Amino acid sequence: MRVKTIFMLACILLLGGCMEKEESPQISPNTQYERVQDYKGEGYFLKQGSENDEIAEANREKIEKEVKEFFRKEYKTKVKVHNLVGNEEGATVFVESIGQLHFYTYAVIPFNGKKVSTGQVFSQEGQVESGITDGLYKIIFAEEFDHLDAYLDKIATEEEVTGRTVESLGNVGGEGYMTPYYFIGSSPINDEAILPVYELYMRNQNPTSEELREAFNEEEFTPDNLRISIMLFMKEEEAVPSEEIFNRITGDLETMAGIPKGTYSVYINDNLVHKESSDGVKDNSLERAYPDGIVRD
Repeated sequence: MRVKTIFMLACILLLGGCMEKEESPQISPNTQYERVQDYKGEGYFLKQGSENDEIAEANREKIEKEVKEFFRKEYKTKVKVHNLVGNEEGATVFVESIGQLHFYTYAVIPFNGKKVSTGQVFSQEGQVESGITDGLYKIIFAEEFDHLDAYLDKIATEEEVTGRTVESLGNVGGEGYMTPYYFIGSSPINDEAILPVYELYMRNQNPTSEELREAFNEEEFTPDNLRISIMLFMKEEEAVPSEEIFNRITGDLETMAGIPKGTYSVYINDNLVHKESSDGVKDNSLERAYPDGIVRD
């Protein structure tokens, strides 16, 4: 679970290889990082993807059409395309759902030489399904997530911390339900509580919130089914992660009422994001995560 809870830290397996970062180009250490307030995904790249970046952009209209059709057909979901990133065999396409259910994810379209393959779009096993259940949990626990959102907005106002840009979530996020301050980890595969809700959505893409809540099997829910990773950054570029803020947040999450049930991880990072990987977690980051997460049941 540690790999899942660190935002875009680990490689994401794709195309028989993975969404690994290729060997870094010759970039000055001072330019590899960017202030989190400025980072929108520029500089992000995948293994041996530079050449396919150009092919992807030259075929953007066709790729967008293929990817949108894939999500409509396979997941009954409309999406908008945010970003195309070349990978070793084609392009990884970052998308955002449109409609009541909100999540970010990605799909892959392979190339045949310099041509875009038709009808060959695919997704990593379980990736889109997890994004859908993330969005479903957000609807089912809407009041509780609103309470968590209000708390984190207050923290960002009162303390010297901030979150990611919305643009970076769309361009290089792809991790299900996400806000600038946190993201959710869930899956219908091993979660008997959310599985009936997922099946309902796949039959009917316009259920009411009440219908979704009625389908939720609360008796089967455990805190490990819903993992909420809070990822914050210091506002000032030279600031080190604050233990005082970290202790305040972890203490509040242990005791405050009205937030979603689940297992929480908390990360406080310095101000910088690694542009090539979009990762903000570093050796100086403060973290409380698996197996010592905050369990709320």
